[in-house]
Amino acid sequence: MNKIKISAVAYTNTKAFIYGLKHSDIINKIDLSLDIPSDCAAKVISGEVDMGLMPVAAIPLVPNANIVADYCIGSDGAVNSVFIFSDVPVEAIKTLRLDSHSRTSNNLAKVLLKFYWKQEVEFTTDPAAKTDAIVLIGDRTFGKKGDYAFAYDMGQEWKNFTGLPFMYAAWVANKEISQEFKNEFNVALKFGLDHRQNVLRDLPKTENFDLEDYLYHKLQFEVTEDRTKALQLFLGYIEQL
Repeated sequence: MNKIKISAVAYTNTKAFIYGLKHSDIINKIDLSLDIPSDCAAKVISGEVDMGLMPVAAIPLVPNANIVADYCIGSDGAVNSVFIFSDVPVEAIKTLRLDSHSRTSNNLAKVLLKFYWKQEVEFTTDPAAKTDAIVLIGDRTFGKKGDYAFAYDMGQEWKNFTGLPFMYAAWVANKEISQEFKNEFNVALKFGLDHRQNVLRDLPKTENFDLEDYLYHKLQFEVTEDRTKALQLFLGYIEQL
């Protein structure tokens, strides 16, 4: 049997999923690589892998895209790892440096600035550029809120804007995946979520950041009707950028 090639993100927010896959028989049926979100998306888009936990903003670029799991990376309000960090209040932001790691968070920042805050902002990807604000995501944000004059949690700001939860990443395939595999995959993901205490024990402690609160309360992992509705709304806003 050919193994299904899977790319997943190597951030703390995915550790429970990885734990579930590695502690289930399904690990023998897959070829798993761990990547940053942008590389995960590129691998699914190019066909280098069959499926991946990829930033949702890249879904329209995937040939034959289909969401293949009941679980995702989401939040309902503040997520505490997807930020616009700024030296000035949002109404004064004129320049913003995007994060090379994620298409979704960069687009979410653009959507919020244009449609929610009604700001005209210049964007750059130059890591050396001096800007009013930056997008920063994932583990690199842990404990960093106090380092900036203003920290805008984009999960919370999306909720303020739309009243909806958000989906940052989904398990997306570029081909048909058998229902039998999907069922087994979902069971493995749920096993990981059910054993988050084991995941927490293995994580390095982070100063000024509550990992247990993050994994149990800030992050939400179910693909719900509202989260799917939010995904479609978000992709519609991206088309208008």
